[in-house]
Amino acid sequence: MDGLIVGIDLCDEYTQINCAEEEKTWTIPSAICKNKSTDQWYVGEEAFAHTLTGDGIIVDKLLKLAAKGGTATLGEIRYEGKTLLKLFLEQALKLPKQEYHTGEIRQLVFTVRKVDTALMELLYGCAQELDIPREKVHIISHSESFIYYVLSQKKEIWNGTVGMFDLSEERLCYYEMRVQRGLKKTTVLAEYENLEEGFNLDILTTPSGARMADWILTSCGERMMQKTVYSSVFLTGKGFEKLDWAEDFMKLVCSKRRVYMEPSVFAKGAAYRAADMLHERTSYPFTMICDGRLKSTVSMNVLHRGQETSVLLASAGDNWYEQMSTMDVIPDGQNTVEFVVTPLDTKSKKTVSIPLEGFPKRLDRTMKVRIQVSFLDERTMDVKLKDQGFGEIFPSTGVQIRQEVML
Repeated sequence: MDGLIVGIDLCDEYTQINCAEEEKTWTIPSAICKNKSTDQWYVGEEAFAHTLTGDGIIVDKLLKLAAKGGTATLGEIRYEGKTLLKLFLEQALKLPKQEYHTGEIRQLVFTVRKVDTALMELLYGCAQELDIPREKVHIISHSESFIYYVLSQKKEIWNGTVGMFDLSEERLCYYEMRVQRGLKKTTVLAEYENLEEGFNLDILTTPSGARMADWILTSCGERMMQKTVYSSVFLTGKGFEKLDWAEDFMKLVCSKRRVYMEPSVFAKGAAYRAADMLHERTSYPFTMICDGRLKSTVSMNVLHRGQETSVLLASAGDNWYEQMSTMDVIPDGQNTVEFVVTPLDTKSKKTVSIPLEGFPKRLDRTMKVRIQVSFLDERTMDVKLKDQGFGEIFPSTGVQIRQEVML
């Protein structure tokens, strides 16, 4: 194998690793253990085994610990959560490296339940310390990896609405994906809902608990899936490793529907995304709307060479955390900068004006404003405006404005 193409589903209770186009997926608990008498580290089930024998000290829930900037003491040494997460990833990546006899990572995609700036910086930092270049690392949400996984299957599986239940130790979540075909481009929308009815999987160990779990899941299924025609339904997560306890739920979801049990949807979806990054042209020519991607298009109406034109700053479907635009404008008879925000439902189109408060008063067309647009999440645009002056006649005053805009 000429370098690894890796998808990693990183959660607090487990981590799954899949290499693109390979059937094998590693599932290990997200835990790390240090030997009490040596510097040897163990991860996953091996970490629990050494803890039980008494020669190791274990730390779990590594993602939460690192994201909160927490620490843990192993022996007499205190470790930052970020360091422990990096060590965990280093040990976990040895599994595919040893299996496929290569140490090179060609492309790595992490998938997490929800993307945020702090978590991304944490994972990029860990990858950098593992000598994986920044350009080879990407981070996507579970919703996005769900899209990549489903779109990589046969078309009859996703030509309509696709539903998925994710049942894990920590939560019960329902995902839904729809394909909307337009004249110019096909749009794929994925949404999810954390269901309050989630339950601890330990209740499945008793007959009464299993019956209650089946009743809870069936009630959720009836509520979430009513009046919808599905082309397919997927079941994922540790809770669906066995299905003998969910008799009524299975009767419900299997009624006139294709149902698939796939325990590694997110890791495989991330691996498909990683493989696609290496192609000159994407195999997924769709506008994707999901957690981690913008749900609106942002543009500006400007006059260019005497003609009014629209300048695109960001498009619906762009990854918000990778999107940044910079442009210079010369206001003509106005003291505001205006942005046009167009969601998928164009009826909700709106104009957002930011006053140039504090900027110097000059004659028309004698001030240049630098506009920088980035995003704090898929619903929040971060706008920076700076006075650039106007040649040697009017030097820059250095005045800047920063404003957050809700899309």
